[in-house]
Amino acid sequence: MGWFDKSKKSGSADPFDSGFEPPPYNGSEGGDVAVGENENADGLHRRLKNRQIQLLAIGGSIGTALFVSIGTGLQHAGPANLLIAFIIQSCMLALVNNCIAEMTVTYPVSGGFVRLAGKWVDDAFARPRTPSNISGKGFMAGWNFFFYEAFLIPFEITALHTVLTFWRDDIPVWAVCIACVILYAAINILAVKAFGEAEFWLSGGKVILIFMLFAFTFITMVGGNPQNDVYGFRNWEDPPGAFRAYLDDGALGRFEGFLAALYGTAAFTVVGPEYISMVAAEAMRPRKYIKTAFKTVYWRFGIFFIGGALAVGIILPWNDPTLDNVVNGSSDASGTAAASPYVIAMRNLNVQVFPHIVNALLVTSIFSAGNTYTYCATRTLYGLALEGRAPKPLRFCTRNGVPLFCFVITMIFPFLSFLQVGNDAAQVLTWLVNLVTAGGLIDYIIMCVTYIFFYRACKVQGVDRNEFKYTGYFQPYGAWIALIWLLHVVLCFGYTSFYPWNINSFFSTYVMVGVAPILFIFWKVIKRTKFVKPHEADLVWDRPVIDAYEETFYGPPSSFWKEMLNVFTFGLLGKQPEADQRSASIDAGASSPSRTDPEK
Repeated sequence: MGWFDKSKKSGSADPFDSGFEPPPYNGSEGGDVAVGENENADGLHRRLKNRQIQLLAIGGSIGTALFVSIGTGLQHAGPANLLIAFIIQSCMLALVNNCIAEMTVTYPVSGGFVRLAGKWVDDAFARPRTPSNISGKGFMAGWNFFFYEAFLIPFEITALHTVLTFWRDDIPVWAVCIACVILYAAINILAVKAFGEAEFWLSGGKVILIFMLFAFTFITMVGGNPQNDVYGFRNWEDPPGAFRAYLDDGALGRFEGFLAALYGTAAFTVVGPEYISMVAAEAMRPRKYIKTAFKTVYWRFGIFFIGGALAVGIILPWNDPTLDNVVNGSSDASGTAAASPYVIAMRNLNVQVFPHIVNALLVTSIFSAGNTYTYCATRTLYGLALEGRAPKPLRFCTRNGVPLFCFVITMIFPFLSFLQVGNDAAQVLTWLVNLVTAGGLIDYIIMCVTYIFFYRACKVQGVDRNEFKYTGYFQPYGAWIALIWLLHVVLCFGYTSFYPWNINSFFSTYVMVGVAPILFIFWKVIKRTKFVKPHEADLVWDRPVIDAYEETFYGPPSSFWKEMLNVFTFGLLGKQPEADQRSASIDAGASSPSRTDPEK
């Protein structure tokens, strides 16, 4: 029995048995269900409320790139190319969301899409489990996502320090690093409810910031600025023009400008569905609240990402001297909040106070991103441990449902931010970005592949997908379209390293593109895994446990807006005493009773 052995010491005749028994129910009949009981087939607790889930879904997709890095895309491509790139990438990611939403709402398990990949793509259950029978696909997916999230933690800490230098340059690097490590540890070592509450307020700050910037764009473009300049869509007109020729002249250069905006900015700014998948195992009433969160992704893409690309192209011309200096690294403002195209526009218009407000909200936004990455990396490692792809001791959870040892391993990575002490912060950011650049795209490819296998299994086994709480539209064609598009992006986004040939650029761009398949092939060869055949795919899995948990609720679902009203009126208004009340559980081992859900 090695550390990577999934089976229980006593053995199990059930090939679908994960090695974990559902927590026993000890409450009296008709009473409230005790904390953590009958909620999952592992040690996690479902304590994230509706308002926390929805704000996490919104805030998780809004990162530093939308406020700062988007300026690089504008400078390389021009406003029209930038907008087109964001529209196309948002549509492709909407197709990915359509895939992962159906699977996650039906199977809201710990580890999110990582465990789904291991369950349905590679052979993890066709014969009695042994260490040589663990899924290679889940191994690659899990470790790729874990390192992607873990390396983003020091990236955000480094970015946070550079943003703080907007106010003064003598802020000690070590002080920022230590403060972030302590705060991330304090938030994530507590019960998931504490994390959810912290992210609720931090994500709220992101939403306030983006709408403030939208308001700034509209008010100033119609003349509401110190210069009384009604500039409208002037920056889309010649000169400088809506399309910039990048690298070459003429039509080819304008097309390369579009590619620069797509590969260099939109492909890594438009994100979101993976974070909802990761919190699903700790969400109350996932079949309702996680479903709602996934459905908000579509309008979030439209408002935040497409709207953000449009706003940036309105307020600033692509040939702005300050923006050019920042992008090309010839400005002291490079890498700080002053590098934000919004801040540059504010200074151009002689707006005095607003840049400081934006910078303050940027601080909370960046801190929130690092906090989210800490949570996701911890839960990903826990999911790997549950499936036998990480050392068995990492399965341990505290009584509050926190994977303690996974958390300790994750908290090693923030200390990489101390590299700033001996190196330039911008260089450290470059190192970290090079480690994770393609990781996000690979995750989306994994989601599409997993859905195609899942769809095929449902069809062969005669499972009616219309009975699921969330049924994806235009499937499986949407999954195939997204898969082909993402494969093209991940293979071509570093094409400039060939033009002219630059070995350093090539290596830094494609390191994860090479590492991911190597991980898959290594685990598949060493463990001799097999792809899951459609008729053998386990489409039951943890559904009885989740169905039984859902059946314990007799109160109506909580209203998001009433929850918000209750929070902001300090409990005076918006109370929902009957919402989300639970009774005695139903036996998770029995078949889930059928019932008609009027909200489906």
